[in-house]
Amino acid sequence: MADFKEVLLMATAEAGKIIQFYFNGTFKINNKGNINNLVTEVDQMSEDKIIEVIRMHFPDHSIISEEVGELLKPSDYEWIIDPIDGTVNFAHGIPICCVSIALTHKGILQLGAVYNPMMNEMFFAERGKGATLNGLPISVSTKTDFKKACLVTGFPYKWPETTEHPIKVFERFILEGLPIRRLGSAALDLCWVACGRFDGFWEYNLSSWDVAAGYLIVQEAGGVITNFEGSPYNVFERETLATNGHIHAAMLEAINRKK
Repeated sequence: MADFKEVLLMATAEAGKIIQFYFNGTFKINNKGNINNLVTEVDQMSEDKIIEVIRMHFPDHSIISEEVGELLKPSDYEWIIDPIDGTVNFAHGIPICCVSIALTHKGILQLGAVYNPMMNEMFFAERGKGATLNGLPISVSTKTDFKKACLVTGFPYKWPETTEHPIKVFERFILEGLPIRRLGSAALDLCWVACGRFDGFWEYNLSSWDVAAGYLIVQEAGGVITNFEGSPYNVFERETLATNGHIHAAMLEAINRKK
């Protein structure tokens, strides 16, 4: 039987081949409840391939995946899958999208991989063993001056009702004069924090499949990830803040500032 890491990387690579083959090609596009919350037939093909690979080696493991939902079994192991994170980008021929797969054991993240086949970038992390990009070790940035930080964020298709409006928080960072990007893939946002391209990332209303692999990659690269209260994070949180650690307190202050 193949080991967990081998199966994870195999499933990620196979799904990546499908995404790359259809990129800028012709495929069917639908929406999920919101006109701009897209799903393509390539999402479904990618998901089918990932599940096929996992089931071939670990038929008794549970799976949570964006398109099929929960495929639960009485197992301590659970795979969390996003077959294409950044589907809107993919559908518009923007090469900022990826496969994201994580494996948990008894609810604790053990492995995570995020692969952008168009850029040939494979991010990977194993609990306690660090994070890599294409096999080479990565770490978060060392920037300590919040005023010089480069940030990334995303906006939900449905505004959260129990927290402050995201545009108000975005405005606070803009008024600080900070460069802020919006790439359209939370999994890659997290990975780009992990490798030091960005110093911090925040977003509302993400799902477990958006963040599970990237969360572990950030942690293993030396970063910090919490909710907006600064409390320990889990992949089912609806508020995500990931930073290099040095600017975390400053970002929390800006997010929660009451003015």
